[in-house]
This record gives sequence, structure tokens and C-alpha cells, in this order.
Amino acid sequence: MTEQTTPPLAVTGATGFVGRRVLALANRPVRALTRRPQPPQPGVEWVLGDLGDTHALARLCEGAAAVLHIAGVVNAADEAGFTAGNVTGTANVLAAAAGVPRFVHVSSLAAREPRLSMYGASKAQGDALAMASDRDWVIVRPPGVYGPGDAEMRDLFRLARFGLGLAPGGPNARISLIHVDDLARALLALTHGGPSREILEIDDGSGGYAHADHAAAIGRALGKANVRMIPIGSRLISTAAAIATRLAGWKGELPKLSRDRARYLAHPDWVARGGNQRLAGLWQPQIGLDEGMADTVRDYRARGWL
Repeated sequence: MTEQTTPPLAVTGATGFVGRRVLALANRPVRALTRRPQPPQPGVEWVLGDLGDTHALARLCEGAAAVLHIAGVVNAADEAGFTAGNVTGTANVLAAAAGVPRFVHVSSLAAREPRLSMYGASKAQGDALAMASDRDWVIVRPPGVYGPGDAEMRDLFRLARFGLGLAPGGPNARISLIHVDDLARALLALTHGGPSREILEIDDGSGGYAHADHAAAIGRALGKANVRMIPIGSRLISTAAAIATRLAGWKGELPKLSRDRARYLAHPDWVARGGNQRLAGLWQPQIGLDEGMADTVRDYRARGWL
């Protein structure tokens, strides 16, 4: 008799922050796209290529049980950069995934407000492509993702060491958060089934936080009893972004606080809506904010980031 093998899960963005945790928690064969050669990893077949390489994408998706499309562009010099990664790249993956039973597309809460930023607009356009397809698709729009290895929020932890936190978007602004492992588990659960042809906004189950709650949790993880919040209005954020862009340009780099990112950071409502309830019975978050922040601080210290 011929030995039957389990069809692999095809993953883009596997070398990124979220993708690495997906691979670690997958517990099934994975075929993963990578732009650079990777060391061997048990259960993982690496496919060399990128979102513009249609031959590599065809190889990635061939015979896959599901496609988990995580890859995307979060920072770019202009609209063309966002479009190439988040729109054209998504179109290419969808085309390669013809015949694959399930398509899980990772978007962003920023897509809910596409007029605020080029990033959000490009993610919304990528979502629209998935929704217009004949695939069995589901779109996940995560909020702020944090956890071990995350470089995006590292500056907030460094600031909290000095007892300071940032509060963009006004005094009533609220955000949702999710630990990277909870997000990875949700994405993996959805590759097996669950809601179809829906957009899911998921978080840690808290119902959202004020920026002061977030900063206080970081402070507790660092052993800081009090964190003083610095309110940052849209004008100040824009000024800071302009300065950061100028400094990064002199170094030939992209600024972490770009003008585009500043526009959506100032928005007062980034709270996830309803996705957790739609996943009841399939997935639920397991990591609360204090546990997640302590986990992150341990990792940062081990890496010498704090």
C-alpha cells in the first residue's frame, strides 16, 4: 500500500513575528515561503521566493490543505510599496491558491479605517480581493500584537522603564491587544474550518484598554509602581513623524513612526468587535495582559533589549 501523507499548510510570512509562532505551534506539516535560505526545521518545507514570484507561490500552494497568508508590508516609503506587498501580493497568493480548500487571510484593524492611512487602505484592498474570490476564505483583522520577539512595541517598554507612557488619540482612546501565541492559535484553528466568508476582529477578550491600562501593565511587568502618561495629540504625533522621517531619510532607512503610521495611531477607537464570539467553541484567548507583558519582558531582557 502507498503511504498517505498529510497535506501541508501553506504559509506566507513564516519568518516574521507572527509567522514564526505559527510554525512553532502548527503541529502539522508546513510549507513556508521565505525570501532567504533558512536552516532546516522539523516539519517545515521551505520554498524560496516572495509574493511576486508566481512560480514559488504555485509550489507553495500545490496540494496544500489550506493557505495561511500572513505576509504583508507594514511600512513603506510610498503608496506603491504598500500596494505591491498588500494588494498585488495578495492577488498573487489568491491566484496560486486556486483549488486549495481553505484561505485564511491576515489583515489588520487598520483596514477598518482605510481613509486614515495608505497602509490601512492597502490592507482593505487586499481584503476586498479575498472577498471577491471564490475561495472558502476568512479574514482575520488582529489588533496590536505583542509578545516575545516583537520589535514594534519595544520602545514602549523602554519608555516605561523611566515611568512614562504614551497616550495618542485623546483621553478616551481605546485599543485592543492580543498575545502573539493566542493569535497564532486562532489562525491555525481557522485553517481547519470555522467561520467562512467573514471578517473576524479578535483580541485577548478584554473588551479593550485605555492607553493608561496598557502602560500600567508594562510598568507592572517591569516592576514600576507608577507610569505617568504623556498625552499626544494628532498635531504632536504628526510633528514627531515628520522629524522621524527626516532623520531616517538621512540614514537611508524607513522611520518607525512614519507620517502614514501617525495618521492611524491618532485614531481613538482600535477596539476589536465581535470576532471572539464568532470563534466560540473553536478558539478562545488564553493569555491575559499581565501574563503576556511579563512573558514579553522576560524575553526582552534575555535578548538584551531592556
